[in-house]
Amino acid sequence: MMLGLAELLLAVKGLRVGAILNPTSVTPDLRHLADALHEQGALAALFGPEHGVRGDAQYMAAVGGEPRDPRTGVAVHSLYGETAASLQPAPQALAGLDALVFDIQDVGARYYTYQATMMLCMEAAAAAGLAFLVLDRPNPLGGLGVEGPALRPGFHSFCGLHDLAVRHGMTVGELARLFRAERSLDLALAVVECRGWRRGMRFRETGLPWVFPSPNMPTPETALVYPGMCLLEGTNLSEGRGTTRPFELMGAPWLDGHRLAEALARERLPGVAFRPASFVPTWDKHAGVRCHGVELFVTDAERFRPFRTGLACVLHARRQDPGRFAWRTAPYEFVAGVPAFDLLCGSDRERRGIEAGAALAELSRALPPEERAFERRRRGFLLYEG
Repeated sequence: MMLGLAELLLAVKGLRVGAILNPTSVTPDLRHLADALHEQGALAALFGPEHGVRGDAQYMAAVGGEPRDPRTGVAVHSLYGETAASLQPAPQALAGLDALVFDIQDVGARYYTYQATMMLCMEAAAAAGLAFLVLDRPNPLGGLGVEGPALRPGFHSFCGLHDLAVRHGMTVGELARLFRAERSLDLALAVVECRGWRRGMRFRETGLPWVFPSPNMPTPETALVYPGMCLLEGTNLSEGRGTTRPFELMGAPWLDGHRLAEALARERLPGVAFRPASFVPTWDKHAGVRCHGVELFVTDAERFRPFRTGLACVLHARRQDPGRFAWRTAPYEFVAGVPAFDLLCGSDRERRGIEAGAALAELSRALPPEERAFERRRRGFLLYEG
């Protein structure tokens, strides 16, 4: 499989381009796209999303960055600062440009902020009369599975700016087509498609190198569990940050890992197994303190349902010790006054159900109609066959 670099370079020939890039923006020979565009004389500005253009800033850490890229010398504009206004390019940053190019590896989850950055940049490009080009990349989870609840009014944040299924099963190029239509953008959009990718393919099948999309996304297997295990960010449970297996380990100092593994096994969740595990995070939640919980093992990626699995982990961890379990109430992704768990789920339905003692089967009952509705909505924007 090859990405359409030649097509992109041809499309931007003679244009002054602003490029929205991060460390995953590499050519097939692992050169950064900023360098390739610069050699063509097309690169006029760089825009860095969460974690930065070339850097390794941690999650939810404001990216200041250098005013100029040290390799190319072009201006660098951060799209992840201290305020919500920093998430979108300022009009003065777009002055003199002909087009914006987006080339970032997404991981297929609504909460992962790169597709939200793309959408905000599309809106800014439409307002400024710029063309928008997407160098498409595979969805590492494949393009068939759709899972998770809808995003309801009042629960929008940077981890959910547009109503998508939590696991949306779309590439960024397909998402760009959906955003243009559903947000009524007057925008000249072009998608440079992946060659050879099929919806049923997972990332390991593509032959492409996996470059960390963010510091806590070390492998495609991490991406597979992320649409469920990211829910733990909305709690005081460790999601395994500060370990070598983020999102595949979860726990807290007060949990009994054996009891938790047994409770999760009784749910008979498809395509996943659990083992009791203890770990000491080196940073983030419970840094330096021994946590007890479980490690996830995906045994059948086709049957695995990450959102339901993450929901089960939160439900049973809280059920063990409701007194020491807590929801995250601090501001989250530029939103205050709404629990982070609600922002991640897209409403307060799941949190209220857990607090009321609902079983996982009851919590899951509302999901299929919303998943089918999104599958219908996305159908006209898909670019690749199964």
